[in-house]
Amino acid sequence: MQRQEVAFAAVGGFNTALGIGLTIVWLAVLGDNVPPSVAVAAAYAVSIVIAFVLHRTLVFRVRGHLLRDFLRFVAVNSGGLLLNMALLELAVSVWHFPDKPAAVVVMALVAVASYFGHRHISFRRRPPVEPDHAVG
Repeated sequence: MQRQEVAFAAVGGFNTALGIGLTIVWLAVLGDNVPPSVAVAAAYAVSIVIAFVLHRTLVFRVRGHLLRDFLRFVAVNSGGLLLNMALLELAVSVWHFPDKPAAVVVMALVAVASYFGHRHISFRRRPPVEPDHAVG
């Protein structure tokens, strides 16, 4: 994909669908004896790794620093989750917006923030240093 933003949206859409699908599969596999939150956590554990690989290879196209990038990726994703929760709570409880439209708007805002977080934190690379050419 040529444009990083389009690739980011495509990978994000795929990963969202994957997370939903994995949650449903885990709910079926784990059954009624396990809390549903366990299925969500299991789906997240799988989908975060896939999302990382896809963002790293298809969106930001970086190499090296694998562990550092992954830890930063998880941190940015976790920050996005917390931001989503806080903004939605604020929109619904304080500003009294309807919950479903507020959730859509907040998720869109967090997606944009996540793009910049991943671009400038998760997969940030310093530009190569050019050697000084001494004139002499």
